Amino acid sequence: MKNFLRIACLAGMTLLPLDAKTLDIHFVDVEGGQATLIVTPRGESLLVDAGWPGFDGRDAKRIVEAAKKAGLKRIDYLAITHYHRDHVGGVEQLAAMFPVGTFVDHGPNTETGAAADELAASYNRAVAKGKHLVVKPGDRIPLKGAEVRVVVARGEQIASPLKGAGAPNPACAQAERKAADPTENARSLGFVLEYGKFRFLDLGDLTWNKEIDLVCPENRIGKIDVYLTTHHGMDASGPAGIVHALAPRVAIMNNGSKKGGAAPAWSVIRQSPGLEDLWQVHFAVAGGKESNVAEDMIANLDESTGFGLTVSAESNGSFKVTNSRNGKSKAYAAR
Repeated sequence: MKNFLRIACLAGMTLLPLDAKTLDIHFVDVEGGQATLIVTPRGESLLVDAGWPGFDGRDAKRIVEAAKKAGLKRIDYLAITHYHRDHVGGVEQLAAMFPVGTFVDHGPNTETGAAADELAASYNRAVAKGKHLVVKPGDRIPLKGAEVRVVVARGEQIASPLKGAGAPNPACAQAERKAADPTENARSLGFVLEYGKFRFLDLGDLTWNKEIDLVCPENRIGKIDVYLTTHHGMDASGPAGIVHALAPRVAIMNNGSKKGGAAPAWSVIRQSPGLEDLWQVHFAVAGGKESNVAEDMIANLDESTGFGLTVSAESNGSFKVTNSRNGKSKAYAAR
C-alpha cells in the first residue's frame, strides 16, 4: 500500500479517501429555482442549473458553500436545463466566485425578447471563460465515476429506449394532452444518471406533452430510484403517464415556499406505484399541512433559511436521504 501511495504521488494522481464510495446529490436551496450538485466517488462534479441572479449573490454563494463542503475546488460540468431566470440567471455570478470547467446546454436560447436576450448575454459572458459542450438526446456528459445520458433536449427525445427499458406503457391509453408549450420549458435538457444499479432522473422544467412523448407508447426511461419532480412540482408537468411509469422509490420536490408543490402534483406522486417517500426542499404555503409531507422531511419550513437535501447512493442501488436542517437521514435498501 505504501509503495502504491508513493507511486501515485510521484505520478501526480489525486487520491480520494478510501471510504469515498458514495455518489452524492446535493439539492441546494435556491428559493424555488433549481441547483443540484452531483459529486461522484472519483471526485468529479456536475452542477445542474445555478438558481436566480441578484439577491446579493445568494444562490451562487449557497452553491459555492455546498461545493466547498463536498471538497471541490471547481465545478467540472455545469449543465443548464433551459434558459429561464430561475435556472440560468445565477450562472454569471457563480462563475465569478468559483471555477467552472465546461458549460453544457442544448444550444442557443429559443426564446426572444429583452428579458431572454439579457439572460442569454449573461450566460454567454460566463461561457466565454470556460469550455462549451452542446448536447442532444442520446449524448453522454463525460462525468467520471457515473454515466449521464441525455434523454431530452431542445424539444427532442431519445429515439431508442435506454438499456433495460422499452416496455409498453399501459398508462398511455388514458394520457391526456395539454396545449402545446412554446417556451423553453418544453425544450429542457434532461438526463438519467446511473451509478452502478442506482438511477436518478432530472428533466428540468419539461412540460406535460413532452413528458408523455418520452414514455409513450413505450417507456424509454425505465424505472428510477430517485426522481427530481419536474418543474418544481407544478401541475403543468408531471402527468401520471410518466411518473407512474418511472415508479420512483423516492421523489425530491425542489419547490419554493410559494412556488411549485401544487396539490395535483402531490397526488400523482403519492399514487405512484412503489413510492416509498417524498421529500421537499420547502414547505409549500398554499398546500397547508394536509398536503405537505411531515416536517422532518422538509428542508426549509420558511424562507429565512437555506437548508438542503442530500442523496448518498452506493453502486449496489442502496441510498439514503439526509435533511441538513435537522440531520434526519433515512436509508433505502438495494432492491
